Amino acid sequence: VVRRRLLQRYEHQPFISCLAGFYSCRWKRYQRRRTEPGKCCCKTRECVFFPLLVGAFCFSLVFLYMWGEAKNDYNNFDWYNYGNLGFWFLWSLVLLIVAAILFIYITLLLVLAMCLLAEGQQLYLHWSHKIGTFLVLGFSITALFILSVLWGDQWKTVRLSFQITAPYLHIGAITIMVLLSWPVALHAIRADKKVVQVIIVGPYLAILLFLFLIPLGMYSPCIREMGTLGPKPALIGHRGAPMLAPENTEMSFQKTIEHGGDGLETDVTISYDGIPFLMHDSTLRRTTNIKEVYPNDTAQNAALFSWDTLQELNAGMWFLKDKPFSCMSSLSRADQNQAMNQSIYKLSNFLRLADSQNKLVIFDLYRPPENHPYRNSWINRTLEVILNESGIRPHLVLWLENDMRSFVQSVAPGFQQTMGSKAPVEDLLMDNIVKLNLAYTEMSSEDIRKYAEANITTNLYVVNEPWLFSLAWCSGAHSVTTNAVHTLKNLSQPLFLMTPQQYNIMWILTDLTSVLLISLIFAL
Repeated sequence: VVRRRLLQRYEHQPFISCLAGFYSCRWKRYQRRRTEPGKCCCKTRECVFFPLLVGAFCFSLVFLYMWGEAKNDYNNFDWYNYGNLGFWFLWSLVLLIVAAILFIYITLLLVLAMCLLAEGQQLYLHWSHKIGTFLVLGFSITALFILSVLWGDQWKTVRLSFQITAPYLHIGAITIMVLLSWPVALHAIRADKKVVQVIIVGPYLAILLFLFLIPLGMYSPCIREMGTLGPKPALIGHRGAPMLAPENTEMSFQKTIEHGGDGLETDVTISYDGIPFLMHDSTLRRTTNIKEVYPNDTAQNAALFSWDTLQELNAGMWFLKDKPFSCMSSLSRADQNQAMNQSIYKLSNFLRLADSQNKLVIFDLYRPPENHPYRNSWINRTLEVILNESGIRPHLVLWLENDMRSFVQSVAPGFQQTMGSKAPVEDLLMDNIVKLNLAYTEMSSEDIRKYAEANITTNLYVVNEPWLFSLAWCSGAHSVTTNAVHTLKNLSQPLFLMTPQQYNIMWILTDLTSVLLISLIFAL
């Protein structure tokens, strides 16, 4: 009691009280113990747990960054979950919110711990925060593992993102090291033993040196000499403008045209009676009201319906109900009414629209299932519609289907032959390929330049985010397939673009400024 009374006479120190209160739930001064800088600042149990706190921070940071950069593909993630769960929900957005909340929580704990150490206070993390730390660590590791197994290509997106974000991440990391220099210097200088000083300062200097030199290994096509940037890639609407209208409907393609799209992309299926129509999914469940009209046929392949039956279905109401994109803008009343009255679109009508507006077309052609009347004549039937029924000019058609390519070239020599994978230039020229249609994760400025020298252009899909479009622009892509024509059309230059000289100045100034500040802190 006497000890408590004596301690209570000391200055209240509200700042330290708040730090200890939030971190340890110890709001009274006699519950805390101060240690001199350089001395062991906490019990063995807390010393063991502190690396777990740092580990939880690192894993949650990696997951948040990875999932934040994955925004370009959120629709694919939600579509995958729809296929497994049977109902549409924006799981991608929920996961992003959870990741952000967990990261903020663990970051606050780590900042509190560092402030307490700087003030010479012993660490004692409350048991509830320890449970929270384990939850953050477990969630982050589990999420990273599951996404790596089911969606491993996303790490390619992360690597691509470094070509845009690395300079800014470098500045941020250096800034953190400057802030950490104060507690490191305080404890190292006042340490009694040389060994302790080496243990404190050694890792810090090693990390700092690594950060100073890491720009030497950085590459970005957006760091280039002035005047060497190529033209802005053309924009091909992926299933039209699916952020503004129901995908693969007339309204969706009209929206792409209204916003200045250069081409239209779609998916073609053939009905049971031989009418090619536009449908991405193998069933009609997601993008029509078949559940209300034909509830017993929701799982049936879309190609097994007759065209008369398909015409009965509404292909727009689902768009207003499910809101397939988290970043969708609100529709006007007129657009809502138009969307609610959309129907399944015929290939012939789609081609006539593209021809009337002088737009390129590219489509995935799906082979009908077994026992379908057009199972073995699907390409012939599609060619018949393109050449005889639609009237589209052949040079507007980017022919992607690889089956029977020689036959297609013989009956439609005006088509622009397009390949869906990389191949040696000699093989592509032999097959009269003039364009490659590649996933954006295969983006390589070197390959794009190599193909361009042989007059083979490159289209990348699906590019929605401005940073990714900027990278495609800098890499020399001729066009991109996108869900966001209305957004990317407004970009007048890449988001990140600087000359090598500008980047070197930024790098050197950052390093020199940090060295000066850290030296001053250690000297003081």
